[in-house]
Amino acid sequence: MMKNGNSDAQILEKICRQYGLGTLAEPPRALTGGLMHKMYSLFTTKGKYAVKLLNPYVMQRADAMENFQTAERLELILENNKLPILPAISFGERKMQQTDGRYFYLYRWYDGKVIRGTDVREKHCAKIGSILAKIHALDFRENTYLPEEIHIDFNGFLQQFSKKNKELYRLLRENINLLVESQEKGNAALKKMPKREAICHNDMDCKNVLWLGDECRIIDLECLSYSSPYMELYELALCWSGYEECNIDYELFRSFISSYARAGGQLPDDWEVLYDCNFGRLEWLEYNMKRALGIDCSDEEVAIGISEVKETIAHARYYAEAKNQILNCLEQGSAKRI
Repeated sequence: MMKNGNSDAQILEKICRQYGLGTLAEPPRALTGGLMHKMYSLFTTKGKYAVKLLNPYVMQRADAMENFQTAERLELILENNKLPILPAISFGERKMQQTDGRYFYLYRWYDGKVIRGTDVREKHCAKIGSILAKIHALDFRENTYLPEEIHIDFNGFLQQFSKKNKELYRLLRENINLLVESQEKGNAALKKMPKREAICHNDMDCKNVLWLGDECRIIDLECLSYSSPYMELYELALCWSGYEECNIDYELFRSFISSYARAGGQLPDDWEVLYDCNFGRLEWLEYNMKRALGIDCSDEEVAIGISEVKETIAHARYYAEAKNQILNCLEQGSAKRI
């Protein structure tokens, strides 16, 4: 286990001093929503800010810094094209900063609120679908998308859970055939995916959009990369229409996709390929199975990992059961390719 140095409170106070933000007018407050990094409010004598302390275990990964640098470069493209994002503040022409070994991003405060999935309406889906099409249109590339197959050793995790967590052992054992089949079908479908790619947010679900009236700002931009616009469209249409609550509203689903198309977004030829390819949550499951086992994470992340494993498996089961309804919806009306 990695040992933490200074506490988060000490780090936040030092950030205020080191970056000329003034003195704290009230104690920093932890902001909800982050499952990987930590967010805090910083209300000071000079203004209101939010700070994201990056997960030190994530920063230890060999490709972490390169991925963040790519995301920062793409964030600037979105910022320069006036997309409704909440960009990190730059210091010395750099967005990512470091204090006492902790990496972080600093943001100006935006007084918007996250809406819960159950509160999503057609106007929200239409807005986000349209914004997504504009992001994808910024740099659309042909013949460059080369997805990698996923190979998760579910039986290996099953053995580890048998020794460390009986509840997760039973849950994984009951669903292992479904997960293995999803992985196999997904890897086969990847070979049929169009090779087009575009700038993608990669996590633009409800928790990463702040609303102020009918206006919004997109946050959590550190996952920006070039990826399949078709996959992102499909995944986000699911998320914004109730997939997270295992209760898809197919009117919202159609609204999201039709608004994307009206804004100039390109729709795919074969929706079933996308259905099978939508197995990226298996990577999230793998990450959280490791957290649940205490692998490469802090002690406080173990409970998060356990909770996320349960939730992700529940989503996998619901997704399998909803296949016919999802594909029928996509093959009708405005969800058809235009």
